[in-house]
Amino acid sequence: MPFNNVTSSDIFKCMQCGECCKGYGGTYVSDADIRAIADYINKSPEVVRAGYCQLSGKKLLIRQKEDGFCIFFDKLCTIHPVKPRMCRAWPYIKSVVADVNNWHIMSSMCPGIQTHFPDDVIVRCVSEEIDKLDNKRK
Repeated sequence: MPFNNVTSSDIFKCMQCGECCKGYGGTYVSDADIRAIADYINKSPEVVRAGYCQLSGKKLLIRQKEDGFCIFFDKLCTIHPVKPRMCRAWPYIKSVVADVNNWHIMSSMCPGIQTHFPDDVIVRCVSEEIDKLDNKRK
């Protein structure tokens, strides 16, 4: 099998373009994310909630600037060491495992996503990265 040794770094290489840091939908944040961001930027969690977040239904999102970018994006992520789980996971997300066509759709917005691998290899690599991230939380 020629694709047995393909890893997540083969199917995605971040180009630091910021395309994943903008757009409709935003980034959901947990209380743990808010505490980590607050500690990192030396603000209280209340200040982070009030000044850097907004409600979407009943969930908090990181606020976006007028240009559509995350409020913490300034040519690069300014909170990279503590970025929310949703950001750490990109582009290894469950919707790709549910339907690999999502990987191909995401590639139209992200120049780092490689699509020249068989779909089962993409799903395997994405699943492995999801498992790694989930295991870090335990």
